[in-house]
Amino acid sequence: MSRQELLANIPIFESLTADDLESLVARLEEISYAQDDVIFRQGEEGSSLFIIEDGAVDISYGEGRTKVSLASLYPGQFFGELSLFDGAPRSATASAIKPSRLVRLDRDDFADFLNKNPAASLRIISELSDRLRQTNELMSRQVSRNVLEEQEGALTFGQRVADRVAAFGGSWPFIGLFTFIMAIWMGANIARKADFDPYPFILLNLCLSTVAALQAPIIMMSQNRQSMKDKLLAENDYQVNLKAEMEIEALLRGQSELIARVALLERMLMRRQHVDVEITSA
Repeated sequence: MSRQELLANIPIFESLTADDLESLVARLEEISYAQDDVIFRQGEEGSSLFIIEDGAVDISYGEGRTKVSLASLYPGQFFGELSLFDGAPRSATASAIKPSRLVRLDRDDFADFLNKNPAASLRIISELSDRLRQTNELMSRQVSRNVLEEQEGALTFGQRVADRVAAFGGSWPFIGLFTFIMAIWMGANIARKADFDPYPFILLNLCLSTVAALQAPIIMMSQNRQSMKDKLLAENDYQVNLKAEMEIEALLRGQSELIARVALLERMLMRRQHVDVEITSA
């Protein structure tokens, strides 16, 4: 794939003409990295867009035990494009997974290209507007999941029985029913109307021990499932919060990118108007 085609695959450049792309290609700089080399670190000042010609790059957030791999990029993919507009600190760390060859477009070269190509600037502004609109649509979508409903649909017959037994065994109807049965049992034997289990009710104790021995593991099974539900809910909350945080950050960065690009375009147009006035006056 040619470098002109690489640039054309980047959303903010896909509406540029062949001449515009050729002009940008002339400003690209090739740079190579060995395996495990850090291309840039999170928090460093951003000033370049990178496109992968060969190799692979890992994009990660955080350091040490809190490090999270966000994406793995391969030939034809790009990263760091927002720094062309705002020059803000990097939001993630990029490092080479294996020996890689990248091409870099610096912010100063990009600004010079925009100053000399106002028509291309307008096309890039249009692309940025589309991206911002898509981000707004993404933010309006529901991203949370009902993990409890999903888990309920995957329950086995034994798990459903355990939940029902545990729910009934921990209810007032069960206490009332069991108390009624015990009262009838002991009353019948004390009154000698049914002398099948005389005091001290050894058979009743055996029944109670058997019920307790069976009920305990069933309740533990249900409690383990409840603990799993809590873990699923906590994990779902974390994922939703993380996604919301990343989407809000992307939205804010997109807005900053658009504002910076509009300001740059205004300055460029003002310079062009000033030059036209000077030419007309001469």
